[in-house]
Amino acid sequence: LLGHREDIASVFAQTHIVVLPSYREGLPKVLLEAAACGRAVVTSDVPGCRDAVEVGVTGLLVPPRDSTALADAIERLLRDPELCERMGRAGRQLAEREFSIEKVVGVHLTIYGGLIELPGSRFS
Repeated sequence: LLGHREDIASVFAQTHIVVLPSYREGLPKVLLEAAACGRAVVTSDVPGCRDAVEVGVTGLLVPPRDSTALADAIERLLRDPELCERMGRAGRQLAEREFSIEKVVGVHLTIYGGLIELPGSRFS
């Protein structure tokens, strides 16, 4: 366990795979950072985590609380460096396409704009 780190890009630079076993998440920033750094991902098939992965393209999903499936997925990527590298490249493309700052801000502005125009809103 590394504990709190502020140099995650340098940590990811030393890795090939990012693993996040989870029972439930929002949208985990660590998976977005992994994608942005071009790392393949193994994570649990739970809300939030599954939203940050294109299954079989940018990473692998495993059932929550299934340590055997988790170990198998990690081993699959370790035994197939080409697959791991392909998933990392695809993850980077996903991050650029879906999670760029411009896109995220645009989505938020659209949401806020919709709230302003709601009937009965103090802004309408």
